[in-house]
Amino acid sequence: MSSSQDSVLSEYESDSSQTSKLLRKFKETPFVPIGMAGFTLVVGYGLYRLKHRGQMKMSLHLIHTRVAAQGFAVGALTCGVLYSMFREHVLKPKE
Repeated sequence: MSSSQDSVLSEYESDSSQTSKLLRKFKETPFVPIGMAGFTLVVGYGLYRLKHRGQMKMSLHLIHTRVAAQGFAVGALTCGVLYSMFREHVLKPKE
């Protein structure tokens, strides 16, 4: 292995606590945890509303809940990709 690979591996292995890895990922890609949290909230709200769905069939209610949750997650990831493209191409200084 080259010395650059050794330094990267040793840095990764030294920073091995789960909390520090999670915080590093949140700093690198902030919209992923936002998407995950939104997905969880939409699913939780859908399950809460399951009792009060009225005459709607359960399968239809679950399909609507799934579509809403997936839409939130995809929207958050799309915002994250657009943000990273903006950061790399617009805010990056010209070389």
